[in-house]
Amino acid sequence: MFSSSSGDILSIDQYLIDWLNGLGPWGNLLLILCSLLVASLLTGAIGYEREYHGHAAGLRTHILVGVGSALVMVVSIYGFSAGFSDRDPARLAAQVVSGIGFLGAGTIIQTGTDIKGLTTATTLWLVMAIGLAAGAGRFIVAFMATILALVTLIVLRKLEHYASRRVPKITLV
Repeated sequence: MFSSSSGDILSIDQYLIDWLNGLGPWGNLLLILCSLLVASLLTGAIGYEREYHGHAAGLRTHILVGVGSALVMVVSIYGFSAGFSDRDPARLAAQVVSGIGFLGAGTIIQTGTDIKGLTTATTLWLVMAIGLAAGAGRFIVAFMATILALVTLIVLRKLEHYASRRVPKITLV
């Protein structure tokens, strides 16, 4: 943790945001660029995992959802003048959360009793949240969520594969 000039304890993210914003317009522009770049890299890691395993929504889709979400958050924070009385950064973010559900629903396919695409739909929702966190300057939270997601996708895939071999499939007719 860091201390601000007033003695308040700041997170690493807040310290970085305050430092960059203290550099004036160029620092603010650099902060926005960092937000979009972090969103792209983190969501790209998840997208690469999905692409590598041949899923419909892969690298490009995950990056675009993440960067788009980060952009919405950046615009909701910096896109309105400070004198705008009804300024609420959470409003646009809330619309992204509900809107991404429609994109995720398009990846889910049901054939009889077999359902495919649930994990891909969930990763799309997750990269949206990672993008929003990066857009809000919460880089550490976005990074931790990405690591947890990759561990879940990679490690639990092996555990799931092992478990499914041991349990016979039951088909309902």
